Amino acid sequence: MDDLELTGFFPYNNLGKTDLIHRKARKNMKNFYLNHDSNMDDFTSLLLMLLAPDIKLIGVGVTDADGYVEPGVSASRKIIDRFNQRGDKLEVARSNSRPINQFPEAWRVSSFSVDHFPILNETGVVKTPIAKKPAHLDMIDKIHKADGPVTLVFTGPLTDLARALEIDPSIQDKVEELYWMGGSLNGHGNVFTPVSDDTQEWNAWWDPEACKTVWDSKLKIQQVGLESTEELPLTDEMRQHFNQNRKYPAFEFVGYLYSLVNSFEVDSTYYLWDVLTTMSALYPEIVTSRDTKSDVYTDGHRAGRFFETENGRPMTLVTSANYDKFWEHFDSLCKNAKLLG
Repeated sequence: MDDLELTGFFPYNNLGKTDLIHRKARKNMKNFYLNHDSNMDDFTSLLLMLLAPDIKLIGVGVTDADGYVEPGVSASRKIIDRFNQRGDKLEVARSNSRPINQFPEAWRVSSFSVDHFPILNETGVVKTPIAKKPAHLDMIDKIHKADGPVTLVFTGPLTDLARALEIDPSIQDKVEELYWMGGSLNGHGNVFTPVSDDTQEWNAWWDPEACKTVWDSKLKIQQVGLESTEELPLTDEMRQHFNQNRKYPAFEFVGYLYSLVNSFEVDSTYYLWDVLTTMSALYPEIVTSRDTKSDVYTDGHRAGRFFETENGRPMTLVTSANYDKFWEHFDSLCKNAKLLG
């Protein structure tokens, strides 16, 4: 089998040509700040941002949402230690934001397992420091200190960003764009509780007021809603692809991450929501989108529901993903991770 030969489900048979893909990357280094909430897709997003060429990751914040914040911060530090290939000077900021509606506990506990992965704990030492300030204040500092515009990638709730905007609205002038995985504009949600109307997505439901604060800002926003990821379900073929390429440490790490999905996603489909958001920020050509105007409710059982309206704020909604291009870039990045030892 050739290096990283992909069969059947995956169309690329020769992805060893990482240099060619990297030469096509943007020539100018772009600044990114990632805020995630410690679940499988979030950790994969951090991994990919550490492996992407020709960008600079200036900071990482972790929110206590889809995963518990303490193991999430710890695992993030270890992931940076292991996969920080560009040598970005990084620290991890712990969020002290609290939810209006917390994620189900059964979903959140996987962050403890990730923190104990052997691939992240070989040295027994964690070097990446914890930021001195909570995540929303850390983000303000990092944005102001950046040597150019900053692209924000949020794969969890928007609360830290909303709090930052309330404290220092001037950060908007240095933010190039916000890429957010959250919400749904087609009325189909994944929150099924007695106090919701089933139209909400969990990152929005966690704190509807924060969504409204961000939507009322002047930030440029690209939204990856639930309807955006239908081409990227987690399948048995995908898992096997990770398994067959576990000689590459990034693939081994990702394989173990997604082996945890069964612990809480029984009889349902898991999509690569956060990963698509991150990859679309790194490689905009992998998605199709449309411009629209939208707003969000904050009251009653409809709180957290997004809707299109001519009176809403302009934003971009991702409508589909280019499956082949997504995996071409994903596999190239994972193969590029340095071997252990």
